[in-house]
Amino acid sequence: MAARGSDRPRVRVAAAILDEGGRVVLVRHRHGSVRYHLLPGGGVETGESLADALIREVREETGLQVEVGEPLFVSDTIDPAGGRHVVNLTFSAHIAGGRLTEHPQDERIEAVDLVEPEALAELDLRPPFAAELAQAAEIGFTGPARYLGSLWAPSAETGKR
Repeated sequence: MAARGSDRPRVRVAAAILDEGGRVVLVRHRHGSVRYHLLPGGGVETGESLADALIREVREETGLQVEVGEPLFVSDTIDPAGGRHVVNLTFSAHIAGGRLTEHPQDERIEAVDLVEPEALAELDLRPPFAAELAQAAEIGFTGPARYLGSLWAPSAETGKR
């Protein structure tokens, strides 16, 4: 579901998942001609727990069944023009079953990609936290949760995030 403007922040959960080879599971999105990567996840529905939302979104986007681990990152994405405010809650997650899908349920997702942590910096990763994600991947997405602040960065092509 696409984020919409609101007078309240939208809550988005995301899963930081490593496959058996130590690669980070990402979903490749497209919006018009712009392509970018996200951790699998999405919006929390009213009455849905954060863990339930994360399990649902990961299954829909990747085909994987996950066990939700500890909080890893908290950040904001705040549109300077006032269009939207997203609170991003990233959790570690472990693969408990399923298989990577070739046909994600979300039509905006082109593919599920497995990315070496050192290659994260080469991607248009949203929110833009490739360095922090790569560092956390090196230690298996363990350690204390961290607040990363507001991570808005306009897209070079569209001026929007």
